[in-house]
Amino acid sequence: MNKRDLLLEIGLEEMPARFISASILSLKEKMEAWLAEKQLGYTSVQAFSSPRRLALLVAGLDESQQDMEEEAKGPAKRIAQNEAGEWSKAAEGFTRGQGLTVENIYFKEINGVEYAHVKKFIKGKQTSELLLELKDLILSLTFPKNMRWANNDLRYIRPIKWIIALFGEEIIPFSITNVETSNESRGHRFLGGEIVFTNPSDYEKKMLAQYVMVNAIERKEAIVSQIKKLEEENNWIIPIDEDLLEEVTNLVEYPTALYGTFEASFLDLPTEVLITSMKEHQRYFPVKSKEGELLPYFVTVRNGDQQHLDKVAKGNEKVLRARLADAAFFYKEDQKLVIDELLKKLEAIVYHEEIGTLAEKVARVRLIASKLSEELHLTTEEKQDVDRAAQIAKFDLVTNMVYEFPELQGLMGERYALQKGEKESVAKAINEHYMPRHADDETAPSNVGAVLALAEKLDTIVSFFSIGLVPTGSQDPYALRRQATGIVQTLMDKNWSISIEQLVELAIKAMPNTSKVTGKDLVESVLSFFKLRVKHILQEHGIRYDMIDAILADKIGGAAQVLKKAKVLELHKEDANFKEGIEALSRIINISNKATTISTVDPSLFENEYESELYNRFTAVKEKIKTDVSEEEYFQLLFSLQDAISAYFDHTMVMADDEKIKENRLNLMVEIANSIKGFAGVNEIIVK
Repeated sequence: MNKRDLLLEIGLEEMPARFISASILSLKEKMEAWLAEKQLGYTSVQAFSSPRRLALLVAGLDESQQDMEEEAKGPAKRIAQNEAGEWSKAAEGFTRGQGLTVENIYFKEINGVEYAHVKKFIKGKQTSELLLELKDLILSLTFPKNMRWANNDLRYIRPIKWIIALFGEEIIPFSITNVETSNESRGHRFLGGEIVFTNPSDYEKKMLAQYVMVNAIERKEAIVSQIKKLEEENNWIIPIDEDLLEEVTNLVEYPTALYGTFEASFLDLPTEVLITSMKEHQRYFPVKSKEGELLPYFVTVRNGDQQHLDKVAKGNEKVLRARLADAAFFYKEDQKLVIDELLKKLEAIVYHEEIGTLAEKVARVRLIASKLSEELHLTTEEKQDVDRAAQIAKFDLVTNMVYEFPELQGLMGERYALQKGEKESVAKAINEHYMPRHADDETAPSNVGAVLALAEKLDTIVSFFSIGLVPTGSQDPYALRRQATGIVQTLMDKNWSISIEQLVELAIKAMPNTSKVTGKDLVESVLSFFKLRVKHILQEHGIRYDMIDAILADKIGGAAQVLKKAKVLELHKEDANFKEGIEALSRIINISNKATTISTVDPSLFENEYESELYNRFTAVKEKIKTDVSEEEYFQLLFSLQDAISAYFDHTMVMADDEKIKENRLNLMVEIANSIKGFAGVNEIIVK
């Protein structure tokens, strides 16, 4: 079959850098899915992107679909024909729907019944005809933020300026917002020009000739290589932040790394301020000495060639100098502030109109943190530190520095607290209570910081749930999922046994009476939300879905203990006796559900030795479980009952005719089942 290459390029005004990688990945996945749906063969799909384009090169694309012969199954013979052999309306309708007649019917037997069948020939469509659907593929892309332009109804990431849809030498004709497809693209905005393609495979080479590196991976590698060269030439260390590198890669089409300098006097500012000014505001890479000390240099990446780099460096130096001068002023002014005065300002700042002020939030967090300190049995000194840290944790939000650089909340709080004479443990907790700040961040290392982090995140989650602001689908404007994940991760890292249920109860008790959602509804919605977060974390640990369902079949319990139980099940799932053990324990749980009234087991009603044996063995196991055994020991104790359970069921009918005997046996099942479910609802586990 003949093949051609396909080039699809969507030319746009400059897109937000943070959306480009996900957008081109989505476009590639949609193209591959479309090709599979249309049953078109191809060699490869290569993705290209830059700030002004999303592009795909499909190599070796079939010129047409394969012709196919398809067999269609119709009604049973007894329905298709009457006793005289005449065709029924059902048979005629079946063949008409296939574009054939009853003369094309033949019968095939399936499971002892004959059914009408026909074979129909399906002519493969030309790829050029199918490629008109590329318009729908382009329009199917979704973005975190969209815009409209001119008089168009289309909402898209940025205005579409040109579209290439080239199949070999053939232009696939369609238009979007009055932009007609063509074989013309545009090079670098300042260094390049218009480009006409007659062969899609020339795409990468011709674009580079017009100063556009369309291969994002190669563009990133070029940036890293240039930064490494600057390191070697100047005997520097230039830490490369991956997120910043990704963003810079998507900000430029033709990268050239260069460095600039700033006054050494600015090094007196806190390191966090300098790095934030460079990275977050200007997209610069900071420079350090071999000893790890910050140096008065920065590295930036220009969207252009090597021409006039000295002027580019001076322009960047001027911008950074103004930023750092502002930071120096704010830092100096902040030294005059008093913590108690800053705390009073929180009373006038609305956290949320339905939740209250920042001062009210601080009060709730302080209450939750105090209760948590008691539940977790912190030392007297730690409890005092938690209380003080909770009291002043938000004071830096009203400092000049954090107002200008919100990314520094907590970091500046720690520094300023130390300067004002606060204990080091209290100051660190102010910073740590925001941890983990993102998916790759660590949890708070100190007990004081961890308790404050739990209290602050709990209050945020329960507060928003109490006014009906619950995350839905991809919408989570207050990052409640991230905060719930942070709570679970903190509990796991600290190995604290306090249950999620206890935490939620503590937070709800601190809520004001003005809540819209209260009582059981609030508890259930918050716990369901946490259960989903725990499931997600267990999945990230590689735990099988049915084992997750088993462990979370009832209450959530302690997050650390949940993870340990999951790992125990994963560890033993290939054991020789795992299947039999799970089946025995599951049988107990399943039959316990038949109990209607629960009372104490009466051993005098036992009728055989197997009842007594199971009861005695279980009683011993139950006593050991009470002694705070490990999850591994708990598992082994339950599995030690396997032979007694099997013997019991071999010789005992639980649902006896005698009502007292039956009730007593069911009560024994309930007692054992409760201990089993204390570990996991093992009847959810799939064993083969």
